[in-house]
Amino acid sequence: MNLLITGGAGFIGSTLADKLLKIESNNIIVIDNFNDYYSPKLKEKNIKHNLDNKKYKLYRGDICDKSLLSRIFNESKIDIVVHIAASAGVRPSIDKPLDYIKNNIEGTVNILEVMKKNNVKKIVFASSSSIYGNCKEKVFSEDLKVSEPISPYAASKSACEQFLYTYSKLFDIQVVALRFFTVFGPRQRPDLAIRKFIDLIKENKSIPVYGDGTTIRDYTYVDDIVDGIIGAIKYNDTQYEIINLGGGAPVSLNQMIETIEKALNKKAKIERLPMQPGDVNKTVASITKAKKLLNYNPKTSFENGIIKFIEWEKNNE
Repeated sequence: MNLLITGGAGFIGSTLADKLLKIESNNIIVIDNFNDYYSPKLKEKNIKHNLDNKKYKLYRGDICDKSLLSRIFNESKIDIVVHIAASAGVRPSIDKPLDYIKNNIEGTVNILEVMKKNNVKKIVFASSSSIYGNCKEKVFSEDLKVSEPISPYAASKSACEQFLYTYSKLFDIQVVALRFFTVFGPRQRPDLAIRKFIDLIKENKSIPVYGDGTTIRDYTYVDDIVDGIIGAIKYNDTQYEIINLGGGAPVSLNQMIETIEKALNKKAKIERLPMQPGDVNKTVASITKAKKLLNYNPKTSFENGIIKFIEWEKNNE
């Protein structure tokens, strides 16, 4: 099977590529633009070990480049697209909303257009829990109304889901849209809280804590997310599905800091700051649908995930 992974040199995409390459029948095609949102050297490190693998092919470029997309699909008979590439981050999206419209929405439509022209009939899409906004429900299930995003990033992901639905109906493309809940683990982006906090605490620097620490996140270890994506690749029963992938045991910001302190055996210096625009109060995933349709079963607890991440970082410094 020939799988195209967009954003395949990043945190989740490269981890997915590694696992898929272990399956003998898979050929992995990756497109990534190696932008400077964070150091491109980290992405280079993520993929370096695969560059000599005959089952791995890398294209350096952008999903907004239609001619490059056409070339990729012409050169490789793509069976399934796993679309992870996107402008990431809630707070940066408030400052640069047009980037998110172009890269996330326009980029996704570009992918769908080239799939249509090449008769590629399946896409697995990396959506986001941010779509739920400040949902008042205790648990976020896929059938909730999600028409009130509170950041351009969330709005762009919501728009992508709608375009995916439209193309699914019009052109018989099977869609599995996976709403990721706060992914963490080895290769995590350095701007994300867990990696940032661990590094700052190790350096005896203060960590910025927005709000009173009671905000809640459903943290999900990257290996569990990858298992969910592979489940979605295998899933063929229905034409269009939105499915949550969460960790199943949400923790507060205060608990997250305490867990890191315990794993590092070091106390954090905390700088209290006001809540940031675009940040949601909580994310709590219902994973009943994922369990039923994808045989999804998160295996790594938050505490064990933090320990694994610290160990990985120690070995990769």
